[in-house]
Amino acid sequence: MEPSLRTPDAASAPLGHPDADLLHAIIDLIPARVVFVDADHRYRYVNKAFLSFVRRPAEEILGRSVAQVFGEEVYEAYRPLEPRLAAGEMVWREGWVDYPGHGRRYIQEGLAPYRSGEVSGILAFARDFTELKQSEEELARRLDRLQASEALNAAVVNSALDCVIVIDEEGCVLEFNPAAEATFGVTRDAVMGKPIGDIIVPPALRRRHAEGFKRYLATGQGSVIGRRIEVEGMRADGSVFPVELAITEVRLPERRFFTAYLRDLTPAREAAAEIEAQRTRLHQMEKLSAMGSLLAGVAHELNNPLAILIAQATLLQDKAPTDDVRRRAERIHAAAGRAGRIVKSFVGMARQKPPQREPVDLNEIVEAAAEMTAYGRRSAGIGIERALSPGLPVVSADKDLLGQVAANLLLNATQVLLEQEGERRIFVRTHMEAGAVVITVADNGPGVPPEIRARIFEPYFTTKPVGAGTGIGLSISRGIVESHGGRIEVGDRPGGGAQFRVVLPCEAAVPQEPAAEEARGPSGLSILIVDDEIDVAGSLAEMLEDMGHRTRVLEGSAPALAELNRVRFDAAFFDLRMPGLNGIELWRQVAARDPALAGRTIVMTGDMVAGPELVGGPAGEGGPILLEKPFTAESVREALAQAEASGPA
Repeated sequence: MEPSLRTPDAASAPLGHPDADLLHAIIDLIPARVVFVDADHRYRYVNKAFLSFVRRPAEEILGRSVAQVFGEEVYEAYRPLEPRLAAGEMVWREGWVDYPGHGRRYIQEGLAPYRSGEVSGILAFARDFTELKQSEEELARRLDRLQASEALNAAVVNSALDCVIVIDEEGCVLEFNPAAEATFGVTRDAVMGKPIGDIIVPPALRRRHAEGFKRYLATGQGSVIGRRIEVEGMRADGSVFPVELAITEVRLPERRFFTAYLRDLTPAREAAAEIEAQRTRLHQMEKLSAMGSLLAGVAHELNNPLAILIAQATLLQDKAPTDDVRRRAERIHAAAGRAGRIVKSFVGMARQKPPQREPVDLNEIVEAAAEMTAYGRRSAGIGIERALSPGLPVVSADKDLLGQVAANLLLNATQVLLEQEGERRIFVRTHMEAGAVVITVADNGPGVPPEIRARIFEPYFTTKPVGAGTGIGLSISRGIVESHGGRIEVGDRPGGGAQFRVVLPCEAAVPQEPAAEEARGPSGLSILIVDDEIDVAGSLAEMLEDMGHRTRVLEGSAPALAELNRVRFDAAFFDLRMPGLNGIELWRQVAARDPALAGRTIVMTGDMVAGPELVGGPAGEGGPILLEKPFTAESVREALAQAEASGPA
């Protein structure tokens, strides 16, 4: 408890001191609060510090009890100490005390019994450390906040995705976060306190870095601080890479720091390059798609006159009055047939259709691919040597897709040899090997470097200059070969150059069947021919009449429907592309009227891209018989034989 005091003129010294005034003066000078209370806990003496605290005069304090001055709650806090004081013990206590009307105070207090014979009272000395304690607590709170802030800053820095590096005015590292460790390949412990220029700045830039940093420290002028720039950084292995850099300056009273934020631009640059490459690929694919559409249109336009050429050449051969005319007809027929095969080969590559397995002769596929790609070789003076093994087993495969593989390999070999001086040759070979059928395409060029052989079949990978290739030919070829259960390999040609091998396993091969006799269709039929290209229809009619059939040629679907209402035919040939009702729509009309004739209807088309799907449907079933232009006498006979097999007319 805090006993009250009294001033020298308010009461005499309670301790019986001979010079009470002097004693009072001394006690009043003490910064602590000093009081004396009697056995009834009434204030008998209080000093000036106490009166200043209670803000009351001595007359209102002296003679009053502790409970009257401070309240029962404060008084009761002293009750537990009475036994110890009564026993003559000096008691010290320290802590927070709530004084009604005076607030909460932090007190350090000493209580001592006063004896004059028997205990006559208690002397109390109290020091108020409230402001000091509050300062300590505020400092502790600030330290806690600072520590929490530092922990938060450390967590932010350590978890940052970008590199955070702090250096001092000497350019030495003070902080190096985990992202910086991962990016530059060096640990924080290894770089702390070391010059940053020796760690992440490439040697060629270190002098410029040092001079710029020194100039900024001296003048405050620089081209880096406070800006985002792109520079080069160096990893621990010496490799240089692009980084985005931003530096901020932190000034303290005694010193300053520089915090650098860095981001590795390598992934961004790679992503940008990939986006640009994808854009180029998309553009290339769009051009290829446009070329495919153009090719389909060109093929359709070429196939009609080719059909006339082949049909007329066939008729001219059969009816030639002299051997000289027959030979001329044979040349015309051969040239038109070659043109037709080239068109079909191109269209087969552009056609979007699911693989169709059928028995095919690999030698024929290779010959067709060589014929289709011959112009580029001839114009460049590149020779070709064939070594095609006779009697190869027939392979169950998609003829168009394997033809695309052979053409791709021949075109690649041609392009490789274009820049080579001296003799330039391509070598094509087919043979059996360990039960597999093998196509080999080789050249005497520079060959394929070993370091790129693992990537040469990747999509869009190419070593050709921009505009000379798409990088998809070999990738597509590998997919085609693997879909047939085979493999495609690249290696060195004996004697120099590159060598590609297409290997189809023995499971894909079927025994060579003996050549069937020439297919002969039925004879003496009544046949309706409908085509808006009257010359094509006329040539087909002549061909059919030469086979012994009777024909009726009509131009367009409207007169055909009228004729069908009047006359019944044994078979019919409809062109696919016609004004009004096209060939499929006309066939549907026939199917509704005469299902038997619908089964013996043949639809002709020179559109070898979209035509087959339109005629046969997506599944290739349920439609009329398809005859591709340009047709030959053999293909016409085969179509008629297929029609005859569908049932009687």
